[in-house]
Amino acid sequence: MKLLEGKNALITGASKGIGRAIANKYAEHGANVAFTYLSSVEQGQALESELQAKGVKAKGYKSDASDFQQADQLINDVVADFGSVDILVNNAGITMDNLLLRMTEEMWDKIMQVNLKSCFNTVKAVAKPMMKQRGGSIINMTSVVGIKGNAGQANYAASKAGIIGFTKSIALELGSRGIRSNAIAPGFIETEMTGKLDEKTVQGWRDAIPLKRGGHPDDVANACVFLGSEMSSYISGQVLQVDGGMLT
Repeated sequence: MKLLEGKNALITGASKGIGRAIANKYAEHGANVAFTYLSSVEQGQALESELQAKGVKAKGYKSDASDFQQADQLINDVVADFGSVDILVNNAGITMDNLLLRMTEEMWDKIMQVNLKSCFNTVKAVAKPMMKQRGGSIINMTSVVGIKGNAGQANYAASKAGIIGFTKSIALELGSRGIRSNAIAPGFIETEMTGKLDEKTVQGWRDAIPLKRGGHPDDVANACVFLGSEMSSYISGQVLQVDGGMLT
């Protein structure tokens, strides 16, 4: 059963990791996929071919969601190319970890710009076309760190907590136009990045999770399919934790 048949989705930061898994899962469920990448040009081009091979329309855009003008142009381009944006997944994000006493102003500002402001930029740009079509699903990627905090990640945690407040506010503002806004809070998800870490450390994290395993990018992608589909048509303003019970 294809849950997203005929829908047009835009996913930011989709060239690798969780974003790539979401793009593939969306295509498998029949969605046409527009996605952005920034530095990973080759991976972006490869993903475009990968998605097209699944029989859907797919196009990658080299665009920086944290830049207000670029985000606005991106939405205009996607609407022109695809006809509409039915689902927006704000997945672009970075970390610049350090203890507060060692954190520079630049490290704080950069994280806010890339993680939080990018959500404002794309949602503001997509709001008008979604209001006109009287429907849409906005999915913003937060983190369990945005709920509980984490030593050495004050900037990242603050940006992810900000996304939760933003998501809930948008749900209140745009709900009357049939637009839903939800956030997904992944826990410990094993990606290319975690593959570079010491196995003993990683196993220690797995042992601390009630389900005794790290998450897979597909675990997050499946939650995105649910929130993008009509199966969640009465769900808005929520934070869905995909964390194996970590914060229970």
